[in-house]
Amino acid sequence: MPSEQVISDNAFFSMLGLAMRAGALTTGEDGVKKAVASGKALLVLVDEGASANTRKLFTDACAHYGVPLHMAQRERLGLAMGKPGRMSAAVARGPLGEKLLALAKREAGRMPAASPAESGKS
Repeated sequence: MPSEQVISDNAFFSMLGLAMRAGALTTGEDGVKKAVASGKALLVLVDEGASANTRKLFTDACAHYGVPLHMAQRERLGLAMGKPGRMSAAVARGPLGEKLLALAKREAGRMPAASPAESGKS
């Protein structure tokens, strides 16, 4: 099941770019599906602008294989990887993968900041 919170953290996307250059990412629908099925994927990312069919495909695959799935802010996924237009990525197991997973979990656990009116402060 995808995280309800969309990842938008700059540190996450900077680390994602490093992971791409280090060869720790698999991109594209077929590559990501293979990485998930083979157990090589620690984390799957899907752009929030992806089609409903793409979202369902990865939601189902990740649920079946027990791989965390997070949504990435629209268009930032491809830009961070240096491949604009990419809608999905699988992060490989390893130190970079662990760091990205920790950042994704941290981002997913954040609550939106309350406005001063909502919190009773002016």
